[in-house]
Amino acid sequence: MDDAAALIGIGRTATYDEIRLGRLRTVRRGRRRLVPTEWIDEYVELLKREAEAAA
Repeated sequence: MDDAAALIGIGRTATYDEIRLGRLRTVRRGRRRLVPTEWIDEYVELLKREAEAAA
């Protein structure tokens, strides 16, 4: 999870908030929560769309 947070450029708490809100998707593998790279790309695209809509 820390790797995903670093790639996105947000903190660990913010990452978990985004997951809780359903904005960043994850998969569970045992007790671990994993974020596939394509879902990180999807999240960044969401942020871009939101920024464009706000402008």
